[in-house]
Amino acid sequence: MGKTIRTVAAIILLVVITVSTVGCAGESTPNTEKTEIVGDVTGSALDDASDESNAERGPIYDIEINSGRAGLADPVLKENADIEIDPDEEEVRYEEPAEQIMQANNLMEGIEGQEVRSVYLWADYEPRMTDFALRLAKACTEKDSVQNVLVSPLSVLLALSMTANGAEGKTLNQMEEVLGFSIDMLNAYAHLYKEKLNDIPSNAGALEIANSIWFLDDSQFIVNKDFLQTVADYYDAEIYSAPFDQTTVNSINTWVSYKTKRKIPKIIDNLDPLDLMALINAVLFDGKWREPYIEKNVKDGEFHVTSGKSVTIPFMYGNVYSYLSDDKAQGFIKEYKGRKYAFAALLPEEGIDVCEYLNSLSGEHLRDILLNAEECLVNTSIPKFESDYDVDLKEVLKAMGLGIAFTEEAEFGRLGKAPGNICLKKALHKTFISVYEDGTKAGAVTAVRAGVNGATPRIAHEVYLDRPFIYMLIDLETKTPFFIGVLNDPKYS
Repeated sequence: MGKTIRTVAAIILLVVITVSTVGCAGESTPNTEKTEIVGDVTGSALDDASDESNAERGPIYDIEINSGRAGLADPVLKENADIEIDPDEEEVRYEEPAEQIMQANNLMEGIEGQEVRSVYLWADYEPRMTDFALRLAKACTEKDSVQNVLVSPLSVLLALSMTANGAEGKTLNQMEEVLGFSIDMLNAYAHLYKEKLNDIPSNAGALEIANSIWFLDDSQFIVNKDFLQTVADYYDAEIYSAPFDQTTVNSINTWVSYKTKRKIPKIIDNLDPLDLMALINAVLFDGKWREPYIEKNVKDGEFHVTSGKSVTIPFMYGNVYSYLSDDKAQGFIKEYKGRKYAFAALLPEEGIDVCEYLNSLSGEHLRDILLNAEECLVNTSIPKFESDYDVDLKEVLKAMGLGIAFTEEAEFGRLGKAPGNICLKKALHKTFISVYEDGTKAGAVTAVRAGVNGATPRIAHEVYLDRPFIYMLIDLETKTPFFIGVLNDPKYS
């Protein structure tokens, strides 16, 4: 693109990634020296310590680290790195190619994350976080009531929270209203979540968050230092400037691929000549069941997509002791190892459409269902499934009330100064989930573009998820969903 902005327009690309495995990344540049990092660079195990094996030590990354410029947060693989798998240890080794070295400058020089203190408690967030999750899921199902839906409210909230730090005036007010919190509370929530994850033991599954922001290296675009300080303080963001040419496309995609262990090999195909910024947030989850399913408890069965259509798929049968219900649905909670996270499902009664039931729920009612789980025996079945979802959140967010940010009246002056007014253009959200015998893996990518212009009863409950149902991945302590979805057809594509 060169280093000249050709018109009075500016584009910001904000990318949120939620993935199923734990990775780590930063950058590599010319004038490099080689090193080798062994083990899970995030510092979190994916299983109980007693279950550790060579395969669980983490991958071995063959990387290059910049030696000519200080301050880089993490090393990053070069684009299109090859993978070698050791069949004995099942470890992944990333071998870097000889070309397409990462090229970006660290903008964090002179900006260090400062200690922050929060006056807010989890109780200040829990009801409204559940409400935001439900409103987001409803808006997506209204867009398409047939397709499988899966969104990460945590991912979307963190992306828009960071964006909101660059907004002002009516735009900021509207973002706060849609998200359900003031900007101070949004930033404090990011900090609280970071502190919470630091206190979770390694045997409780992997849920980790990482951020990076990429700015156009151009004298006409001046980044607001207060914005940089805020994202450093509350979001621990790695911040870089780059030429925003094809090398930057490669660098961003390499960062994404490295962070997701190649589950998501790239997020962008190109950068527009008017692009100014790319913001990437990664939320990583990988949970193992507290009680995994053994082979004899996995059997084929019929999933009733509609009254006239069924598909044959494997079901995982077992028992749990946490029963959910209201007058229109019943469900259960199944815990992951460490008892910090859980899978929750709600199955509407026969004759009640799953989307109609979802739309009938309020955030308060859903929270009541989760909080008032009955301790009793529940015979269950969960379909073994994988689901992908792809939606443009622009219309979804507008329907939720975030309209001004997508117009010429948007105010994002707190991001910095550019020759033109900045407004949001697109908001893409992609997710996937895999529910299988050992546990669950889930992930999401959100891209937002902007520019100018107890006792066991005698009779057990039975909840067999053999027709469309609502499911969530929840934090057991706060009972708030960080994933929420609707499975209409386990074989939908």
